[in-house]
Amino acid sequence: MGAGHSHGARPSLGPLPRRLAVLIGLVVGPLVLATLVGLVVLWPDGDLQIDQPGVDVERGTATVTEVGPCPPRDGEEVAGCRLAEVELLSGPGAPGTADALLPYGPRAPEVVAGDRIIVSLTEQAPAGEQYAFQDFDRGPPLLVLTILFAVGVLALSRWRGIGALASLAYSLVLIAVFTLPAIMGGASPLLVAVTSAAAIMLVTLYLSHGFDVRSTVAMIGTLVSLVVIGGVGWVFTRVGHFTGLVDEGSQYISGIAAQVDLRGLLLAGLVIGALGVLDDVTVTQTWAVWELADVDPDATTRSLFTRAMRIGRSHVASTVNTLVLAYVGATLPLMLVFSALSMPFGVAISQEVVAQEVVRGLVGGLGIIAAVPVTTAIAALVAGRLVRDRGVGAGGSHRA
Repeated sequence: MGAGHSHGARPSLGPLPRRLAVLIGLVVGPLVLATLVGLVVLWPDGDLQIDQPGVDVERGTATVTEVGPCPPRDGEEVAGCRLAEVELLSGPGAPGTADALLPYGPRAPEVVAGDRIIVSLTEQAPAGEQYAFQDFDRGPPLLVLTILFAVGVLALSRWRGIGALASLAYSLVLIAVFTLPAIMGGASPLLVAVTSAAAIMLVTLYLSHGFDVRSTVAMIGTLVSLVVIGGVGWVFTRVGHFTGLVDEGSQYISGIAAQVDLRGLLLAGLVIGALGVLDDVTVTQTWAVWELADVDPDATTRSLFTRAMRIGRSHVASTVNTLVLAYVGATLPLMLVFSALSMPFGVAISQEVVAQEVVRGLVGGLGIIAAVPVTTAIAALVAGRLVRDRGVGAGGSHRA
């Protein structure tokens, strides 16, 4: 998380005045307490209510050693049917060998010897047809890409990169052990998402950018923006009659875990999805104010705010465009379907599966728009006070 800022030097505006430190503590203290209470109250108990439909299926990984035609059935060959001899690497039957059915047809994936695949085991299936190809095992290339990403972060950010990678790992672990199980357990997805976002923010901002007042200012700005996103998103998901039941994943969840609030799940994704972008915006604005204050000892709070807002306006324009295009890109295949059906644009964009991405993009954009002036104002007030204190300490006098 973050914008890759360089924070190798300590801030040179001087120590934080006691009164200002107390004021910030009165803001951050309740936030920390509320987050801890939320984690304790919403923490999943591990007793998930899941109704598994159909037959039980187990999965594992395997390496294809040979591919050939399926044996005849009832004395007749099945046209196009293929069978792979695989070496089981993990999952049921591993280590060992087995025959796995491969998909066939015009658009079937091409599987050859040496491929790593994911196989499923259905014990209730007839003998010889229990193992089947499910997908390619993309673990190794993803691991290589992850290593390249980590090396790139460390090469550019150096020691700060370690904090950024640790922050990313912490965020993913928290989502895996708290956010997802809590929502599956029937807790309010919006409350879970807000608690998760606060827990992520409290750790990652300080871990990535240092434990100082600048990170605290960025955190407060992020919190205000998340409140805006949650509130506006809540209103428009209800005004727009969103159900959350628009894709195969949502439909599957509704079938196996009826306790999950799908509309709330939409809001949860909106809050968590916007958190990373907000981190970038609030950190950038805070550090911009600090740099302006550091190079201009005569800076006033108003001048700091005005100049930093010039940076913020450009940042908003590019970030909002990036955020909206990312959500629009997620619906391109479906928009192509609507185009092929000659569906009017107004009708197509009103379809829930498209409209929810529009809401995500626009509500996230509103959060970013709110983040810039709020964070800039708080940063200008704090930095302006530090500039005045530095001037007084040096025997000078500066304007308010």
